[in-house]
Amino acid sequence: MYTLDDGVFAVKTARSVVENFVLGKSFSLSPPNEKWKAKSGIFVTLLTYPEKDLRGCIGIPEPVMPLADALKDAAQSATQDPRFPPLDKSELDGIVIEVSILTPPELVKAKTPKDYVEEIKIGRDGLIAELGWGRGLLLPQVPVEWKWNAEEFLAETCMKAGLAPDAWLEKGFKLYKFQAEIFAEEKPRGNVERKEIS
Repeated sequence: MYTLDDGVFAVKTARSVVENFVLGKSFSLSPPNEKWKAKSGIFVTLLTYPEKDLRGCIGIPEPVMPLADALKDAAQSATQDPRFPPLDKSELDGIVIEVSILTPPELVKAKTPKDYVEEIKIGRDGLIAELGWGRGLLLPQVPVEWKWNAEEFLAETCMKAGLAPDAWLEKGFKLYKFQAEIFAEEKPRGNVERKEIS
């Protein structure tokens, strides 16, 4: 659905938003085509270079705002991920930017909780776990990076939601899955590539 040119725009825009925000400068965004006016979910991930350790990851899971606006919001927020200290200007040359553009989440319909495991394809699906007030999301690339199987991925998504790892067995649990097109810098301010995760 998204071309490499779209990915280049997404990643370079995210880089500009991050750098301008950290430096205290304003930034205006001009979407290059109609795709960026359509509502979509998106995540922006900051990774240290060359280690590729997580440095921030924030996004908008649901298609609730135009993609260009969601990209700007997510990129700015990723510099303030509450799990980490705010990104400092001294770090700008040592991070790579990754952008994941999401399909709308779909509710997984399962006759029994055990069926959830059968519905998950590692390398294709991202997950959202929901029970009561708890809600957590993991992107499709995460289980591949950690070499999790489907059940481990399900348990980790539950824990991301602040739930017990076996919360997916409880009554009232809801699981959503989605896919993502992922684009990333190969090095800080370097070429942008489409990231295959399967």
